Amino acid sequence: PYYIDLNQNLYLQAYLHSSDPNLMVFVDTCVASPDPRDFNTLAYDIIKDGCVRDSSYVTYNSPYSHFARFKFNAFEFISRHASVYLRCELVVCRLHDYSSRCYRGCASRSKRDTSS
Repeated sequence: PYYIDLNQNLYLQAYLHSSDPNLMVFVDTCVASPDPRDFNTLAYDIIKDGCVRDSSYVTYNSPYSHFARFKFNAFEFISRHASVYLRCELVVCRLHDYSSRCYRGCASRSKRDTSS
């Protein structure tokens, strides 16, 4: 476990262990929950489908494409629960493949038209 206080910044880094220099990582989704087995019922989206949901979320650039670095602020969620768990999903793409998920960024889904 990693112990932090309310309103403290939490810094995270993900690293892709690969010798292929033409790969990159992208943080697609990161969710917090008090239950490590349930990230749906009582959950807080920090980033979802590449779209930032928490105003304190900040991405840090790295000179290496194998790293994904970011931070967010410990939120009120923590004061209501003894433990909070994070589940983050990352995407691995080819470097400079501008049609890939990594380069598209926020993938907000368009709403369907309900008219006939």
